[in-house]
Amino acid sequence: MTETQADKVRENRLRRMANRQGYALKKSGRRDPRAVDYGVYWVIDPNTNALLTDEKGLSLDEIERWLTSDR
Repeated sequence: MTETQADKVRENRLRRMANRQGYALKKSGRRDPRAVDYGVYWVIDPNTNALLTDEKGLSLDEIERWLTSDR
């Protein structure tokens, strides 16, 4: 499995984890690796579209910590 495939598998797992908690995981659509928000994620409330994490975005590691924390 390549790094990209492993990241996609992990992203999907975290997406399902967020969904079970009533949240949605949104990935930045930026394609320019030099963009500030390239490759970052946000957790949102799908009912209100409210941003629940840092507006600058989080890495997959940070998203996983957020989803597994006691908030």
